Amino acid sequence: MTKWVYGFGSGANEGSAGMRDLLGGKGANLAEMAAIGLPVPPGFTITTEVCTSFYDNGRTYPAELKAQVDAALHGIEATLGLRFGDPAAPLLVSVRSGARVSMPGMMDTVLNLGLNDSTVEGLAASSGDPRFAWDSYRRFIQMYGSVVLGVSHHRFEDLIEETKRATGVQDDTRLSAEDWQDVVAGYKEIVLRETGAAFPMDPHEQLWGAIGAVFGSWMNPRANTYRRLHDIPASWGTAVNVQAMVFGNMGEDCATGVCFTRDPSTGENVFYGEYLINAQGEDVVAGIRTPQPMSEARARGDEVSMEKALPDAYRELLAVRDILERHYRDMQDIEFTVQGNRLYMLQTRTGKRTAAAALRIAISMAEEGLITHEEAIRRVPPSSLDQLLHPTLDPDAPRTLLSRGLPASPGAAAGAIVFTAEDVEIRAARGEDVILVRIETSPEDVHGMHAARGVLTTRGGMTSHAAVVARGMGRVCVAGAGGIHVDYRARTLSVGGTVLHEGEWITLDGATGEVFAGRVGTIEPTLSGDFSTLMGWADRTRRMKIRANAETPEDAETARHFGAEGIGLCRTEHMFFAPDRIGFVRQMIMAGDDAARTRAIDALLPFQREDFTALFRIMAGLPVTIRLLDPPLHEFLPHGDAELAEVAAALGESVEALAARKAALSESNPMLGHRGCRLGLTYPELYAMQARAIIEAAIAVSGESGQQVVPEIMIPLVGMETELRRTRANVEAVAAGVVAAAGVVLEYSIGTMIELPRAALTADRIAQDADFFSFGTNDLTQTTFGLSRDDAGTFMPFYLEYDLIPRDPFISIDQEGVGQLVAMGVEKGRRTKPGLKLGVCGEHGGDPASIAFFESVGLDYVSCSPFRVPIARLAAAQAALARQDEQKRPLHADSR
Repeated sequence: MTKWVYGFGSGANEGSAGMRDLLGGKGANLAEMAAIGLPVPPGFTITTEVCTSFYDNGRTYPAELKAQVDAALHGIEATLGLRFGDPAAPLLVSVRSGARVSMPGMMDTVLNLGLNDSTVEGLAASSGDPRFAWDSYRRFIQMYGSVVLGVSHHRFEDLIEETKRATGVQDDTRLSAEDWQDVVAGYKEIVLRETGAAFPMDPHEQLWGAIGAVFGSWMNPRANTYRRLHDIPASWGTAVNVQAMVFGNMGEDCATGVCFTRDPSTGENVFYGEYLINAQGEDVVAGIRTPQPMSEARARGDEVSMEKALPDAYRELLAVRDILERHYRDMQDIEFTVQGNRLYMLQTRTGKRTAAAALRIAISMAEEGLITHEEAIRRVPPSSLDQLLHPTLDPDAPRTLLSRGLPASPGAAAGAIVFTAEDVEIRAARGEDVILVRIETSPEDVHGMHAARGVLTTRGGMTSHAAVVARGMGRVCVAGAGGIHVDYRARTLSVGGTVLHEGEWITLDGATGEVFAGRVGTIEPTLSGDFSTLMGWADRTRRMKIRANAETPEDAETARHFGAEGIGLCRTEHMFFAPDRIGFVRQMIMAGDDAARTRAIDALLPFQREDFTALFRIMAGLPVTIRLLDPPLHEFLPHGDAELAEVAAALGESVEALAARKAALSESNPMLGHRGCRLGLTYPELYAMQARAIIEAAIAVSGESGQQVVPEIMIPLVGMETELRRTRANVEAVAAGVVAAAGVVLEYSIGTMIELPRAALTADRIAQDADFFSFGTNDLTQTTFGLSRDDAGTFMPFYLEYDLIPRDPFISIDQEGVGQLVAMGVEKGRRTKPGLKLGVCGEHGGDPASIAFFESVGLDYVSCSPFRVPIARLAAAQAALARQDEQKRPLHADSR
């Protein structure tokens, strides 16, 4: 019989941290904490395999599941001496989701499950506090009604606000037991009115309703969006965790809190977090009350730290912090409850952190001896480095302070004020910079947070939903800016007498928590310290070289700054669109005879020589791969009557003759038309000019610096070896003449771009005439799928939403199709020439998942945009480590 349920904390502990795939992150870590002797309330986990079965079998459960859940419940009852549904001594439980990785889009927690009109009296009697019991009951109805039954959260909150106004109190904690009884009655009426059914009184019905809601939430739009953003397979499923309740809201010797073993924003080795006296867990993250600091050192003004208010529990928590960090050897995100001065652990998981914090924690732990350099390299997600490569506020720039909040996620962002996630997504899609402004965020806002430049909330602390999600996404966030009033109806943000309307600009400083009116100037980041240390370790670990795609001096300088080891793609067509050049290119294309074409090409020669000279100087002897002209021809044809007349005048021909010639050159499908080597074969003088410019520039710079420049000349869009052979011969003839005339010795290489399926299929023959291959995976993806990356946006979202394709193939390489062509090209090319240099120059060269694939097939280098060079350096090191791990595994090792 399949085991679907695993217990923890009572009797036999059946799970461990190594069972994350089966028990989810939360369940595995609860079992692990119980196993190492930490105070964990007993409970059980329903496995992720149940979730998979649930969806594979029409949303039904395995036949054995109910009996196993009942047995696990009896185990908790025996441990605690309580009974589920017993009016005299009721067992109450929490129900939480728990995927193998943290999923903000999943179902929110339900606490106090098992309360009804009878058990609430038993809880009041056993606790001796009717107010606590009825407060817990209203919390349960509110949570269950919202997350399980689908009643709007604001319906319940509005009733509480009305009750507080009627009783003349400001804080929830001031409401009496009788007040909460009235609220509970009102809540039941809301549920009946909104759902058409009475609130369920049977605890078992409540439990199975919550279990079903967890599994149902795995496929809700919020979770689907998050999985798409973070490449999490739907097949993983989620677990369900059912755990005995402990209560942080039973009085002044009770509390609840969320903390991190290190600062998740900076990585500093300090205990970091917040807590609330007489509260339940949702109070801390929801922002309803302002949390207090953990340590006395962080207390300000009238704040009361946990260290001062609950010193015994705080000392025990400090010890737990040290145990967990040393046990897991990583920064932990902890949830805890104190009931009657007794500490209970409700969760530990690897804590989300900013890129800066990830760097500092990885370096610090390696230096402390907790982890190795290799583990430090693995710890930092390469894509998170993006957070470090963007501007911060210029300290000298003028600014107008609007308000202050909490520095929840560092960085700086400016944009237009927008109040809903939907509007953020719409405006961001138009290319606008926007800031999502909310009173507090919820999982429904995840898609807007991802599209926004930054997030501002007026409620919530450093561990609120907005703060945690923004840090994980790398978005700037200022939380808990209580001095700001947000009016959703009027679509305004106001501070005192200052009112800003939707669309007006603000600037967020996530490092200080400050909010400024208007747009504040920024400065570029400086990459040093922890960044340099980790990059050094990565560079010593990786096998593949990292180059950049660059054709301007600015891009080349940026690439060198970020550690590029050469240029892997210089797109020469990008050099021809400048106003002082485009005219000559058009004259060359539209010329009616060889003489006119030669004059135009001769005019372009000095421009190209200057371009290549600048790149060679900047790269200082590092390899530079220059792709000869490869535009669709239509991009250079004159547009409109004015441009046509200008070209006609330069060539001394009539506008009518030029118009006829343009019509003859127009193509039905330019991307598959007269471009690449086809252009070089029909206009050989064009590639001859570029070859001359490259060789002359290389000779000049070699003479200046004494450092040998070795240019790599790349012939594009080759599909047949005959094309490469003829084009190579033309280039070699020009190069030989230039070298002979200069009386020097110059090494250079000639290769091709593999960007057509036929080129990959015949790579063994093409390699006979190639010194190197560079896989152009952008065009290879287009020609393999038979689609245009410019037009795919009209249907690709549909494909992604309905899982027709796991990810956008233009972002991460399609390993099953395009990847197999790359692998075939590698194998066939090296079969002909074992030492053939192989690289990739499509933007996939900056995607970590694609880089891992390129490592597996043995490419020598990847090339990407300059700002992605650090990402590629780290990803290549991680890929090399993963490949080493794979090679060490036994041949028949269990894949699980």
